[in-house]
Amino acid sequence: MQAVLQGFQSRFMGNGLISRVMRGSVVTVIGFGGGQALRLAGNLILTRLLVPEAFGLMALVTVVVIGLKMFSDVGIMQSIMRSPRGDEPEFLNTAWTLDVIRGFIIWGLACLMAWPMAQFYGSPELQYIIPVAAMVLVFAGFEPSNVDSAARHLALGRVTMLDLLSQFVAIVTMVALALVFRSVWALVAGQLVGSVAKLLLMHFGLPGIRNAFRLERCAVRELVGFGKWVFLSTVAGFLALQGDKLILGKFLTLEMLGIYNIGYFLASVPVMLAYALVGRMVIPVYRETPPAASRANFLLLRRMRFSLTGALVALSAMLALSGVSLVDLLYDDRYVQSGPILVLLSVAFMVQIIGMGYDQIALAMGDSRRFFAVTAVRSVLLLGCVLIGVMNFGLVGALLGQGVAFVLTYPFIVWLARRYGAWDPLHDATMAAATALVAALALWINLDAVATLLNGGGV
Repeated sequence: MQAVLQGFQSRFMGNGLISRVMRGSVVTVIGFGGGQALRLAGNLILTRLLVPEAFGLMALVTVVVIGLKMFSDVGIMQSIMRSPRGDEPEFLNTAWTLDVIRGFIIWGLACLMAWPMAQFYGSPELQYIIPVAAMVLVFAGFEPSNVDSAARHLALGRVTMLDLLSQFVAIVTMVALALVFRSVWALVAGQLVGSVAKLLLMHFGLPGIRNAFRLERCAVRELVGFGKWVFLSTVAGFLALQGDKLILGKFLTLEMLGIYNIGYFLASVPVMLAYALVGRMVIPVYRETPPAASRANFLLLRRMRFSLTGALVALSAMLALSGVSLVDLLYDDRYVQSGPILVLLSVAFMVQIIGMGYDQIALAMGDSRRFFAVTAVRSVLLLGCVLIGVMNFGLVGALLGQGVAFVLTYPFIVWLARRYGAWDPLHDATMAAATALVAALALWINLDAVATLLNGGGV
């Protein structure tokens, strides 16, 4: 037993790839779990202080803020993670300068979009809320490049701790202001305070260079050359991640959109954890152990993928099976319809989880063009399936449409993965069988609640 523990400690504490991946994965999971626990605690308190319409409004504001951030992403983080120059001060300062400029530009775009958004969704408050909430984009632009350098070297412990602390500050601010004002502005102010806290914590709490304004021509050329396809990919990625809310915001009442957002928040936990792990771990892993280089590399990646996907599918399965009871336990009667929404979204997200991570090999190999192609297909299919579903079958149709879109996207993911020798049919078939079984059981257990949602619709 002692020998086993010593062997595990040796692998966990070493400097090799596996050791860094293990440490990085544990830190990411702990950080994500802590962040979700904070969000859930804050969510449970805030849903009792604010009306559902406040969360509907904030969902639309979040779509705008995240959309502008993603629409302007030129792959600076990915460039730092993969570039041979990723540790050079000139390169890092140029990347940081571009991020600062970008932050001010997209905040200006948010101000311009505020009035049209308010008119389109019939919510006059949006023209005032959006410009203020979008200030988080300016603060994010000033975050130091040391955050990305930590991701490059899988040294994530301090970054995770500081990020959790900033989330705690944001949630405490939201709750305190909601107790006093009972307004959506409590959510806006909390996000702003959290963004400032994160900026200060990352600036003073991380080791590394102190950024200065610099635009080195060669660095700009490399960043923009690699990033032009990443930019298009993030535009498409925004539509894939937030397109459902853009569409449903037009078809649902603000109250029902707020209820949907609660169900989405809970159901998306496994997917958000997957994005956190994939975004931080996969590019360095593919960079150092390309699957096409050797059978040993492929088998190593298979073991990693089985472990990650199995854990995430199991978490989604728990949410799918217990979604209605979980919402009944945590929330009051105003949010009862979030239960079947949670069930259906968890089923849909299990399908998505199976193929996650394959597309990152294109970025690791510098092939941002094909990465964009797959991301664009995913977004078009998602928007199309959600729109067709909601127009013909209401909210339930939109929820099931997301699962259909993920299934239709899979062949394109396989096309990309096979190009670099990353596709693992054994893994995918095993997880697809498990997902089908869980989905059938979850729908059978929660059939009455889903039928109630189908009859109510919310549209």
